[in-house]
Amino acid sequence: MLARIFNISIIKPSTVIVLILIFPLIFVSASYGIRLTKVRHLFDISYNFSQPSDVAVSDNGLIYVVDGVNDKIKVFDHSGTYLYSFGRKGSGRGEFDFPMGIGIDNSGNIYIADSGNGRVQIFKPDGGFTAEIKIPSNNGMFSDPTDVSVDESRGVLYVVDNNNHCIFVYDLKTLKKINSIGSPGTEKLEFRYPFLMTLDDEKYLYVVDVINTRVQVINPEGLFVEFIGGWGVEKGEFFRPKGIAIDGKKRSYVSDSYMGVIQVFDEHGAFYSAIGDAEGKAVKKFKTPTGLFIDRNNRLYVVEMFGEKISVYKIEEDEEAVGAATEHNN
Repeated sequence: MLARIFNISIIKPSTVIVLILIFPLIFVSASYGIRLTKVRHLFDISYNFSQPSDVAVSDNGLIYVVDGVNDKIKVFDHSGTYLYSFGRKGSGRGEFDFPMGIGIDNSGNIYIADSGNGRVQIFKPDGGFTAEIKIPSNNGMFSDPTDVSVDESRGVLYVVDNNNHCIFVYDLKTLKKINSIGSPGTEKLEFRYPFLMTLDDEKYLYVVDVINTRVQVINPEGLFVEFIGGWGVEKGEFFRPKGIAIDGKKRSYVSDSYMGVIQVFDEHGAFYSAIGDAEGKAVKKFKTPTGLFIDRNNRLYVVEMFGEKISVYKIEEDEEAVGAATEHNN
């Protein structure tokens, strides 16, 4: 489980130790020339989670949390009060085997990447099952869907296949596969264990490419646009990127699960800031941040996987902070 979340098995222990020692000296305060985007803590959501992985918020303000080890989707109101849950361990309709990612369309329908069962399940807003998409094996490698993104304007559903290092494209009406993007590797449109993803207002797809330690941006036609980030421990670099959300100014927020920070990049993919505390004095540290979400009220939701909680913040709207959000992690 730990190796899957961090993908650290291919890194020498000595390298990990060195990076752990170096990193705090770099991301420690604004005095090192790191611009900070201030966030104000609103509340935490903790409800018997066991390694939650992703979060999404519907247009009417319901907060959906993927509680992976518990094989449930838990639903909360706008203030974080528990409402209900759906799902249980299994392979039948409405059952899960370690779900990982979530997407919500404009009608409130819920799409879950049911990774252990090799499928995507689709639910009504109240959690009622409606359909499933089986993600096929490829060259003998079992599928491992870890996230979904819904583009209703083009009528497509994107599905990350972590094991097969690609993105599948499905027709939303027929639920049939119409395309695939990417292959294993390190070049453009090549991936090594892609994990979570999101869409911006223009329906450009942002895919967290974990072992390649970067985000790839892909246009609606499936063409490569740019890389964001790269390997390292300096600002603008990643050790284990996992989650991503886009704000209303097309700034990308990327979580680094191993280093425990969230970095912000401008619309051209250049480093803009790191998430800082409310006083703007230090880089804010999180406990294994994975899935991210920015809602229409400019609230940042952070899944802290091993913290067993969802942390909710208001992004401060001043000259140094990021502007109001209009797009969320579909």
